[in-house]
Amino acid sequence: MVTGYVVATAGRLEAQESAKAMVTALRSFLRFVCVAGWTPRDLSGAVLATASWRLDSIPGGLPDGVTTALADSCDTGTLTGLRDRAVIVLLSVLGLRRGEVAGLRLKDIDWRCGLIQVAGKANRTEKLPLPATAGQALAAYVTGGRPTDAGEAVFLTVRNPLRPLSPSAITKIVRQSCLRAGIDPVGPHRFRHTLACQMLRAGASLPEIGQVLRHKSMLSTSVYAKVDYARLRPLAKPWPVPAGR
Repeated sequence: MVTGYVVATAGRLEAQESAKAMVTALRSFLRFVCVAGWTPRDLSGAVLATASWRLDSIPGGLPDGVTTALADSCDTGTLTGLRDRAVIVLLSVLGLRRGEVAGLRLKDIDWRCGLIQVAGKANRTEKLPLPATAGQALAAYVTGGRPTDAGEAVFLTVRNPLRPLSPSAITKIVRQSCLRAGIDPVGPHRFRHTLACQMLRAGASLPEIGQVLRHKSMLSTSVYAKVDYARLRPLAKPWPVPAGR
C-alpha cells in the first residue's frame, strides 16, 4: 500500500524536488505514527527512494520570441502591468533567479553608472551591467506610480497593505503572463535556461555563460554543453553498419 501510494503520487508531480520532499515527509509521518503507537510496526522502510542523477536533464530554453511576447502581454497602462513587465524583462535579459528579483532594493540600482547589485546564493553579492531594455522597464515602473514611501524593496504588491513581493509572487507573475500570451505556463527559471541557450547560439563559451549566470562552479554551467549541438556534432561517432549491408 505504501509503495503504491508513492508510485502514484510521484507520477503526478512535475519536479523531482517535489517527489523528494514528498517521500521525506511520508517517512517522517510513518515513523511518528509508529512511535505514537498508531501502527504496530515502522513502515517508513517501505517508502521508495526517488532516483536522482546530477546533470541528467537537458535544459530547455524558450522558443525565439516567447520572452518578448510575455513582456508585451503586460498592460503598461496600469501599475501592475508596469511592474510585471519589469519583472519579465529582468528575468529574461539578466537571467536573474526569482528570489533575486524579489529581493531587489532601490539602492541596488545605480542609474548613473548603469549597474545593478544582485544578492545571489550563499549571500554572494555581485554587480552586473544594467542593459538599456532592463533599465527602461525598471524606470517606467519606479516612476510610473510605484509608491515612494513604501520601503526599500523595488517590487511591491499593488493593493494595501503594501509589501515586498515574495519569490512565489514572481512565479505567479510569470504564469499569468503565459496565460495572457497563450503560452503553456513555465517557471521563472526557464528564463535562465533561455538566456544560456541564446548565448551558446551566439558563440559564447561555457565560462562566459557561467559568469553571466553567476555560477559558483563550472559544473553547474557544464549542463549547457548538452544543447550545444554545433560543437557536439564533430564528437559523435558514426553509427556502425553491419557487414554485408
